Amino acid sequence: MIRAALLLLALALPAAAQERIVLGLSQYSVTITTNYIGTEILVYGAVQRDAPPPEGPPLEVIVAVEGPHTPVMVRRKDRSFGIWVNADAVRVDSAPSFYAVATTGPLDEILSQTDDLRHRITIRQAIRSVGMSSETDDPQTFLDALVRIREAQGRFRINEGAVAFDEATLFRTDVALPADLTEGDYRVRIFLTRDGQVVDMLERQIGVRKAGLERFLYNLSREQSLVYGLLALAMAVLAGWGASGLFRLLRR
Repeated sequence: MIRAALLLLALALPAAAQERIVLGLSQYSVTITTNYIGTEILVYGAVQRDAPPPEGPPLEVIVAVEGPHTPVMVRRKDRSFGIWVNADAVRVDSAPSFYAVATTGPLDEILSQTDDLRHRITIRQAIRSVGMSSETDDPQTFLDALVRIREAQGRFRINEGAVAFDEATLFRTDVALPADLTEGDYRVRIFLTRDGQVVDMLERQIGVRKAGLERFLYNLSREQSLVYGLLALAMAVLAGWGASGLFRLLRR
């Protein structure tokens, strides 16, 4: 009887609004050729609801695009006898080759630290640095240096307010991919948050692959490194000989 009464009470209560992401991408693959200079990915979608949205804090959107992870060696330079030399070096286990975050508002206001830690959304949470404390007394300095360098290179980006969100239903943003992309699969993750908590998440992938001459040279360097080295040497010799010949013609 008690179970039946509780079931009837649950059915009588109004259902909580379920908010889900319906997502689209302008392209699901990127081809790197000799004339590739970068591209933009349009991320767009809508919020699907089966009930009116709840009252309270507004819904927010976070878009994170993440490139393949690789280990990174971070070095610190010190001045010795008037010249800068490499001093300490720390190995970061895994850092994304590219990471861009676009949001509807200030990231620290629309995402709680708990959910950031759970989903690894911000740039610093995306970097894996297990064991760094055993290599240095100040691991945070090296992590800050890595983030600062890659931000200057355009590989790490945070664009707050870059996601357009119309009537809390339709959203869109453009994510620029640089010219020096790393080949591999790029994760595109979209998060809906309310009051700092993630209420839904959807993930898609974009494949980045080399093609044509770029693909041939890449495979050659990996599979036949000796042939690749000899070919590079021959091209350097030919380029030097051609430049020398042109210089002699210009001097006549």
